[in-house]
Amino acid sequence: MNIILLGPPGAGKGTQAKRLVEKYGIPQISTGDMLRAALKEGTPLGLEAKKYMDQGALVPDSVVIGLVKERIQKPDCAKGFMLDGFPRNVSQAEALDATLSELSQKIDHVVCMEVANEELLERLTGRRTCRSCGAGYHVRFDPPKKEGVCDQCGGELYQRDDDNEATVSSRLKVYDDQTKPLIDYYSKQGKLRAVDGVGSMDEIFSRITAVLG
Repeated sequence: MNIILLGPPGAGKGTQAKRLVEKYGIPQISTGDMLRAALKEGTPLGLEAKKYMDQGALVPDSVVIGLVKERIQKPDCAKGFMLDGFPRNVSQAEALDATLSELSQKIDHVVCMEVANEELLERLTGRRTCRSCGAGYHVRFDPPKKEGVCDQCGGELYQRDDDNEATVSSRLKVYDDQTKPLIDYYSKQGKLRAVDGVGSMDEIFSRITAVLG
């Protein structure tokens, strides 16, 4: 079973991905992990990607697709795989379809975790981190016993720059702009499985496994 996991920042994809990996015995593949592995192994594609990364440029789609193609032919993908964070736009989705077709494979399900932007803003801007020990909290879901103070070491809690409202709003806009067309693309193929991403972790996991059948 080959799956793509879609969802905005803060939708809880990471949590659900770990559980899906355990349940179905398929690897979670993210472009970041692939790039790091290719760089470490010094593969031709890894070295090609490094040239762009060293210049602070985006790695071209052709290189990323090449990395995906290499990765999904490894033995641990025999039962399938789950792509997380890729494709990001329709041109990448089209290139992925063409690559999979060459390998006589296809995407079976595209799970899209749906959460309203207001809820995502609250989730992401409510995160707090301890300056001393790095422990994480949330003002609504997992608050410290004393406001602004870490339960574990008494350190000061702060909001990371990428969790402030302006940055979060910008990240959500990028997701909306790039990913809305992907939703249409996979809907037309009959592969989109929309799942309500609000509720307990167990409830959301049950919804995902129900649509995967």
